[in-house]
Amino acid sequence: MEYSGPTDLYIDGEWTAAQSGETIDTEDPATEETYATVQKAGETDVDAAVAAAEAAVAHGSEWRTMDPETRRRKVHAMADAIEEMKDEISMVESHDNGKTPFEAGMEIDMVVDTFRYYAGWTDKIEGSEIPVSDGRLNYTKRDPVGVTAHVSPWNYPFQLAGRSLAPALATGNSVVLKPSSVTPLSALYYAKAAEAADIPDGVVNVVPGSGSEAGSALAGHEGVDHVTFTGSTGVGKHIQQDAADAVTSVTLELGGKGPAVVFPDADLDAAARGVQYGIFMNAGQMCWANSRLVVHEDVADEMVEKMASIAENIPVGGGIDDDGQMGPVVSEDQQREILDYIETGKEEGATVAAGGGVPEDRDVGHFVEPTVFADVDNDMTVAREEIFGPVLSIIEVSDEEEALDVANDSPFGLTACVWTNDLTRAHTVADRLDYGMVMVNETPNTWPQTPFGGTKMSGHGRAQGEEAIKEYTEVKNVHVKLE
Repeated sequence: MEYSGPTDLYIDGEWTAAQSGETIDTEDPATEETYATVQKAGETDVDAAVAAAEAAVAHGSEWRTMDPETRRRKVHAMADAIEEMKDEISMVESHDNGKTPFEAGMEIDMVVDTFRYYAGWTDKIEGSEIPVSDGRLNYTKRDPVGVTAHVSPWNYPFQLAGRSLAPALATGNSVVLKPSSVTPLSALYYAKAAEAADIPDGVVNVVPGSGSEAGSALAGHEGVDHVTFTGSTGVGKHIQQDAADAVTSVTLELGGKGPAVVFPDADLDAAARGVQYGIFMNAGQMCWANSRLVVHEDVADEMVEKMASIAENIPVGGGIDDDGQMGPVVSEDQQREILDYIETGKEEGATVAAGGGVPEDRDVGHFVEPTVFADVDNDMTVAREEIFGPVLSIIEVSDEEEALDVANDSPFGLTACVWTNDLTRAHTVADRLDYGMVMVNETPNTWPQTPFGGTKMSGHGRAQGEEAIKEYTEVKNVHVKLE
């Protein structure tokens, strides 16, 4: 399938070539063939996009003064446009990222729901009156922060961009979106949706480019009022440093090493299916992946057998031309890094219960077998570091206290899952887990209305829900002396 979608930058309502004349070739991870060539934004293009975004939210501008009902209709119109393009975006995402069309379609559905959810917020952003001394009126209101920068990752390119764009737009901000240079294509469809919704020029800008040039220029730009970044902890630190020079606020959603804690009284079949989704969905390329299975010794052998059987029976393939249920990882570099982690696990004494290499029938494409390690200690590399691939580490524990110690002994704190039929244990363990999100008898899951974010090295700030409204607005206090 040849790519026929947009390839230019989108700045101030216009499709334009990069001023440097440079381009980015994108690769289909399943075929290793070039899929598309897009314009590559540099620092001058970022400057132009930020300038357009600043003008779009200047005092007196159409977007800033737009009444909530009109803005609500426009955000809904963007959702309509995205929904109409679902099949096209799904195919683009599959070819650009490697995920199956089913997984890509879930992304688009989530984005549509997210835009519709935040469209409902446009007339609900309220302030409050604060009692002060007699003869005075004191109240607060929430104003848009202004120009928002969105640096999005390659693992869920469309969904994770839309997750931050929707609340930013609903609260009256302008946006400059810099997608990953590995998967830049689907982000350009936000520009098409903005055109279809008749969003004013400059409100939505999309500038594919490298992280080191365009991303850094955007994060540290003095014209940007808030930066949202989703990606690795290492890059997140650089983003925060860049933003610090301009004293810009930052929302960071970073890495994870999520535990799935399974107790003997749990429904083990349900737990196994949940862990399957939590580690093998999207070929394990998820910040909230359940990459550590922390299981009680009484049922450890049974869970190892269940997870090994699941891993051995997952059809691996491109997803477009075959019946694959798990696609390739995004790039050759990513494949090599995951395979290196697997070799490290073997060297440190973990036992390969399933997988452990490249599928024998896949000599083209960046594929990795669904892999299960048993006999893992929590101090092993495969238990400490984020692999970002389909690799599960199973750690055996003897009781609830040890399970909590192991689960919390991680530099990350994004998502944890608990599997038990004991209601008291469920709430007690959930309360003691040092994670931003805890699921009970559920695979990692989320909705537009539920806050998403972590603790420790997993970042700060929250996406989704009412919490995201706070990320994209500032509280203004107004004090009036009446007499």
